[in-house]
Amino acid sequence: MNGNLTERVSVRIGPNPPARLDKALARDVPEAAALSRSRLARLIAEGAVQRAGQVLDSPRASVAEGDQIEIHLPPAAPPETPAQPIALDVCFEDDDLIVLHKPAGMVVHPAPGSPDSTLVNALLHHCGDRLSGVGGERRPGIVHRIDKDTSGLLVVAKSDRAHHGLAAQFEAHTVERRYLALVHGMPDAADPRLRGTRGVSFEPGNIMKITSQLSRHRTDRQRQAVVWSGGRHAVTRARVLERFGTPAQLALVECWLETGRTHQIRVHMAHAGHGLVGDPVYCGRRRLAARALSVEASEAVAAFPRQALHAESLGFRHPVTGQDLRFSAPPPPDLRALLDLLHTAPHIQG
Repeated sequence: MNGNLTERVSVRIGPNPPARLDKALARDVPEAAALSRSRLARLIAEGAVQRAGQVLDSPRASVAEGDQIEIHLPPAAPPETPAQPIALDVCFEDDDLIVLHKPAGMVVHPAPGSPDSTLVNALLHHCGDRLSGVGGERRPGIVHRIDKDTSGLLVVAKSDRAHHGLAAQFEAHTVERRYLALVHGMPDAADPRLRGTRGVSFEPGNIMKITSQLSRHRTDRQRQAVVWSGGRHAVTRARVLERFGTPAQLALVECWLETGRTHQIRVHMAHAGHGLVGDPVYCGRRRLAARALSVEASEAVAAFPRQALHAESLGFRHPVTGQDLRFSAPPPPDLRALLDLLHTAPHIQG
């Protein structure tokens, strides 16, 4: 056990405690301590939990009502990931969390093939000693992600208490996340093809709802696939904001998530037959009808280098102060330029 102890948490075991130490601590530890059950298990194994001066190093140790348990928290360990001076577009920041606008092209977390120059590397440099530690390590708490080539808003925890509180909101599906997507075709409740597509339904206001399970693709491990059993439940809603072309060839849609699965919007929109412009994984390069758009607009759509997807708004309750927060971010220059060009071509307001 690390001898350089900087914090002590006292836990008084309440009435009718669970028989095991780990379960009793998970129930009775003060909420402000922000200690997850997995973190408590590690602290027990490390000998950091005591009763009357005696170390309790087994999660199965028995406890009784009224026991006074002391948990010694070592200083947060320095991160193994290197900090890198990469500029960040910060929308909001306090001692517990940071909201930022991620550019397209930036990976959120180091992974094979992207060992550095990620958002986490940038946050470690930006936050420095202001990170109070997540899970015992001085690192940012990633509670949700957006794909490398998707732009837009993210919230990241800077403390354990914020990490737990935000994670609980994402698990309860109470976080509001809305995206702008430029898709092929024009989703419409009157389309008989969509009416016959499994998992697709429509709600009042011509809102398309897509419900399925999502799982890793059987043969391509970099992709997700719509399945009807054995995957993870996923629900996406979308409504048309604008339609471009005569006849309509493209639509700017607003998508919002009831769940947040890997590639969810990209997979669901492709399943509905309305894949995202520029998405090489789920849509490929689709030809537009001749003369439906101007030549310049058609060429710009064909050349767009990434999926046309932007996390435009983010709303949640601050996990520490309880304040309701909502943020919005305009599309980045590449998507804005494409939309501006489409606005000069024949189009219909949604």
